[in-house]
Amino acid sequence: MVKRSLQASLTGIQEAKKAFARKGWIQDNLAEEVNLKTRQPIWRFFTGRPVERHTFIEICSVLELNWREVATNPPAEFSQLEDYTQSSDLDIDILVQKVRSRRFDKIQDQCGILQLWDISHPVAIDDIYIDVNILQEIESLHYLDILELQKLSPEEFDRFGLGEIDQQQIPGMQAVETYSKLRVLGKAGVGKTTFLQYLAIQCNKSGFAANLVPIFITLRNFAQESKVTNEFSLLKYINREFLTSGISDASVIESLLNAGRVLLLLDGMDEVLKEQSISVLSEIRRFSEKYHKNQFVAACRTASQKLRLRGFTDVEIAPFTLQQITAFANKWFVAFTKTNIRDGEAESIQFINKLDSDENWQFRQLVITPLFLHLACWVFHGKEKFPTKRTDFYKQALDLLLGKWDESRGIQRDEVYRGLFLPQKVKLLSQIAAATFEQGQYFFEQRIVEQYIGDYIQNLTKVPMDAEELQIESEAALKAIEAQHGLLAERARGIFSFSYLAFQEYFTARKIVASHNLEAFGQALEGLVSHMSDPHWHEIFLLTATMLRSADSLVQLMKQHIDALVAQDKYLQEFLTWASQKSRSIPTKPKDATVRAFYLALSRTPHLAPHFALASTLDQGMFLDAALNDLLLECAIHGSQDFAHIHACGDALSNIMGIVLDVGLQKSLQQLSDQLPNSRQSQERFRLWCQTNYSAWTEQLKITIINYRNINHQWNFSAEQEQVLQRYYDANQLLLDCLHTNSEVTASIRQEIEATLLLPTKELQDREWQ
Repeated sequence: MVKRSLQASLTGIQEAKKAFARKGWIQDNLAEEVNLKTRQPIWRFFTGRPVERHTFIEICSVLELNWREVATNPPAEFSQLEDYTQSSDLDIDILVQKVRSRRFDKIQDQCGILQLWDISHPVAIDDIYIDVNILQEIESLHYLDILELQKLSPEEFDRFGLGEIDQQQIPGMQAVETYSKLRVLGKAGVGKTTFLQYLAIQCNKSGFAANLVPIFITLRNFAQESKVTNEFSLLKYINREFLTSGISDASVIESLLNAGRVLLLLDGMDEVLKEQSISVLSEIRRFSEKYHKNQFVAACRTASQKLRLRGFTDVEIAPFTLQQITAFANKWFVAFTKTNIRDGEAESIQFINKLDSDENWQFRQLVITPLFLHLACWVFHGKEKFPTKRTDFYKQALDLLLGKWDESRGIQRDEVYRGLFLPQKVKLLSQIAAATFEQGQYFFEQRIVEQYIGDYIQNLTKVPMDAEELQIESEAALKAIEAQHGLLAERARGIFSFSYLAFQEYFTARKIVASHNLEAFGQALEGLVSHMSDPHWHEIFLLTATMLRSADSLVQLMKQHIDALVAQDKYLQEFLTWASQKSRSIPTKPKDATVRAFYLALSRTPHLAPHFALASTLDQGMFLDAALNDLLLECAIHGSQDFAHIHACGDALSNIMGIVLDVGLQKSLQQLSDQLPNSRQSQERFRLWCQTNYSAWTEQLKITIINYRNINHQWNFSAEQEQVLQRYYDANQLLLDCLHTNSEVTASIRQEIEATLLLPTKELQDREWQ
C-alpha cells in the first residue's frame, strides 16, 4: 500500500532549513507559495511530522529540493509510472507517452463532443468543427477618433473591428504554435471553448504537440471546487483530475510540468464569479510563471481582457469568412440530415444560395459566429428557407445572449444592473438603441452610453441617488452588458457600439412598439414616419411593421405622409394624373398601381422601366409602349447615323408593327418605315438622306407615338422635383415592403392602400367622397 503522507528525515530537515534561509522567507511566505491557507503543514514539515504527500512534494519543489532526498524512507514506487519521473530525457518521453495513453479516453470524453444549442444529442467535434482564424491585434485597445468612426456606412459598420478591413489573419493553430502563452479572446459564441477542445483532441490524437500531455480545465469548475476546499491550487486540482485516470502519484504531474511537457488549456476566464476571479488569476499567474516551460492557452471574452495575465499574448478570434461559413454549413447539414450525406450536402448548398440572396443580407450580418450560424442552420433545416419574420430570429439570438446560452452550459454570472429582470434589461437596451439611432450614431462615447444607463437606473429608483453612486452603477452595468451578453462592444478605447447593427435596429424598433400608452405610441409612429426618406431607417420600418400586433396605424400614416410629399406641386400632380389616365387605358390584369408605376418609371428612366420593382408584369399594350420608347431612345442617339444604325432602327420598327393592333398607328408606322433608305442605295444618297431627312423623320415618329399611345411627353422636372419624385418612389416602395413583411394589416386597409398607390390628390379625394 503506497503511503498517502510523507515526513522529512533529520538530514532532510537540515537541507530544507538551509534552502528556506536562502529564500529569506518566513513560514507564511512559503505557505503562500505552496498555495496553502494555513502555515500548519509548513510547521509539520520542518518538525518532521507527516505531511500530505502532494503538499510535501510541492514544498520541496518550491525549495528546489529533491523530495526523495528529504523524505524519510521514500517509497520505492507510487505506480508503474514512477519509474520514469526522475531521470533522463528518454525516461520523460516514455512517461509522457504512458500518461497520454492513460488519459486518452478521458480527454476524448471531455473534449471530443459538443452539445449544440437546441440539439437533443451530442455531436462529435470532428463532425462540426471548422478551423478558426486569429487577429493578432485587438481593435478595442486602439485609440481612434469617434468622428472618423461615425463616417462608416452601415455596410462597413459590421466589418469594423472584426478584421475584415485591413488586418491580417492567421490560422488559429499557427497562433498556438507561435506563442507558448496565449490568451484567445472573442465575443460570445465565436467558438473559444470549441477551439480549446479542438486543441486538446488534436494533441490527444498526435495531430499537434504529440510530445505534450493535454490538460483541459474549465476555470469555473476549478473556482467552485477551490471555494469548497478553500485552496486555489491548480497543481492539486490537476492531481485530483489525474486520479480519475488512475494516476495517483503526485510526482508524475510534477515531473511533466518541470520538464515542460504539458499543454494546459484554461477555458472560461470570464465565467468565474468576481469574488473568486482574483484568486483564480493569481493562481494562474503563479502557476504559469513557476512552470513556464509548458504550453498555455487560455480563453476569455474580449470584454474581460482587462483581467491581465503576465507573459500571455492576447489574440482575438476573427469572424467567419464566406469560405468558413460554407464549410460549416456543409458539415452541419451532413451531420444533422437524417437521410444521407448527399441530401445534407444538397441542403447546405441551398442554405448558402438563400443566404447569399439580397433579401437575406440581414442574416449574413449575424452568421459570422458559430453560435448564430448554428442557429441559422437550425431554423433553415427542414423548411429550406429563412423565417419571413426576421424579428423571430433576432429574438432567439438575443435570448441566447441574454441568458439562455449561459443557462444551457450551467454558467452563473455576477448579479449587476441593480437586480434588473430580463424585461427591464431589454427595455434599457431599447432606450440606448433608440436614443443613439435617432441621432444617427452607430458609435458612441462611453460617457454617453453611461449617461443613458444612469438615467434609466435613476428613473427606476424611487429614492434619488448620489451622483457618484449612480456613476459607479452605470459603469458596472455597461461592463456587464459588454462582458456577460456581448450586446455592446468597445470598438476602440472609450468608444462603444452595439455588437451588430441588426441588434441596434431591432431594439430601436422594439422601443417604438413597446410605447406605454396610446398617446406615446402615436408620437412614436409620427417620429418614425418622419424618417421615411432616410434609407438608414428603412429596416426600422420593416421590423416595426412586423412586430406590431396591428400595423394598420403605421401603414395608414405612411400613406398619408407619402401623398403629402407631392400634394402641393401642380406639375407633379399633372404627371401623376397622366400616369393614372394612361393606366386606365390598359384593359388587362395588372393592378392599376403596377401600371401607374410602370409609366412613371418609363417617363423618368426609360431603360429601367421593364425592371422597375413595382412593375412586375407587362401586358401587350405596356410591352408595346416600352418597345416604342426604346425605339425613340435608339433613334435619338446622335453621331450614330450610319447604315448599321438606320438598319437597326428599321428592324426594330418592323418588329413593333407586328404587335400593333391599332389600324391608324399601324398605317402611320408603315409610312415611316417606307421613308427609310434601303440597302441598295449608294453611300452618297444614304448620307444625303441622313443629313436632310433623319431629324424630321425622328420628330414625326415621336409625334406619332404621342398621338396614338400618349407616351414620351417631355416632362421637364427641376432638380428639386426630381429629388421629390425619387423620395416619393422610394417611400411607396418602402410602404409596399412593409405590407409584404408578414405584417398584421387588415385586409380592407391593405387593399385600399394598394389600390391608391401613386394616385394624384384629386383622384384620392374623389375616392373619399365615393
